[in-house]
Amino acid sequence: MPSRRTFLRQCGLALAASSVLSSVPSWLSSADGFESLRGGIGTFTQRGGTIGWLATDDGLAVVDTQSPNSAPDCWNGLSDRSQGPLSLVINTHHHGDHVGGNGVFAQYTDRFVAHANVPDLMRASADEGAANDQTYPTETFEETWSESLGDETISLHYRGPAHTGGDAIVVFENANIVHVGDLVFNRAYPFIDVDGGADSRGWIESLETIHDTLDDDTILIHGHGNPEFGVTGGREDLLVMRDFLSALNEYVTQQRQAGASLDEMKQTETLKGFEAFDFDWALSLADCIEAVHQEQTAG
Repeated sequence: MPSRRTFLRQCGLALAASSVLSSVPSWLSSADGFESLRGGIGTFTQRGGTIGWLATDDGLAVVDTQSPNSAPDCWNGLSDRSQGPLSLVINTHHHGDHVGGNGVFAQYTDRFVAHANVPDLMRASADEGAANDQTYPTETFEETWSESLGDETISLHYRGPAHTGGDAIVVFENANIVHVGDLVFNRAYPFIDVDGGADSRGWIESLETIHDTLDDDTILIHGHGNPEFGVTGGREDLLVMRDFLSALNEYVTQQRQAGASLDEMKQTETLKGFEAFDFDWALSLADCIEAVHQEQTAG
C-alpha cells in the first residue's frame, strides 16, 4: 500500500498529465480550470484535490488549496470573480493535495478552518524537518461550524473517522451544494489512509448519513473523480462510493475466512459491479484491499 507521500505525488502527476491528453475530460473543459455551478459557487481543477469556491460581493471563500504550483492560478482566477477580500479558507482534511497551497492563500487571509484533528495529522504526515514549513488551520471545530458570507451560509460538519480522522463536509446551504472532499473518489479507487485515522466502515456510515440529509437537487463536489464521471454530481454518487467500500470489506472478510493470504487477495483485478473504477489512476484495487486488510487485522 502506498504511503501518503507516494499517493499525493502520484495523484498530482496523474492530474497534471490529464490536462494535456488529446481528449480533455469534461470536468477540465474550461481552459483555466474553473467551472461555475450556481449561487456564485464553482470548482477549480488543476493538480490535486478539487478546489471549491464561493465568490460574493462581500468576499471570497475557498475550500482546499491543492499545491503551491496550482494555488496561484486559482487565486488569480478568483480575484477576477470578486473584488472583495479572501474571507477564509477551509481545508476538508490534512492531505498535501488539499492543504499544500495554504501558504499561497495565507498572503491574502489569516483564516484557515478545519476539523480539530487536522493540525496534528498535518504535523504527523509532514516530511522530516518540514512540519514548520506548513500553513496550519487557525480555527478548528469538533462537530459543527457555521458562518455567513454575502447571501450564503457555509456550514461544516464532522461525522467521525472515514477517509481520514478529520474529514470536514462543507455545505453551502442556500445554493444546496456540498463539497465532500475525499469522502468521494467518484468512480475511482480511493485512498484509505489507515495511518491517518481512516475507518472504512465509519466511512460507509458517513456516506449514508450525508445521503439522507440531501435531496435530488443537491450538487456534490468530489475530491477526485474518474474523468469519465467528473468531480461533480449528485447524492447518488455517495451510494456508489458506499457500495464499493461495502463490497471491498465483504471481499476481504470472505477471503480471510477462506484462509487466503494478503498477497492472494491482492491478485484480483476488479470487484464485480465496479469495473469503472479500474482506469489509469494513482491507486489500485490492491491498495484498497491492503488497507482494509490492515484495518481488519489491527490488534
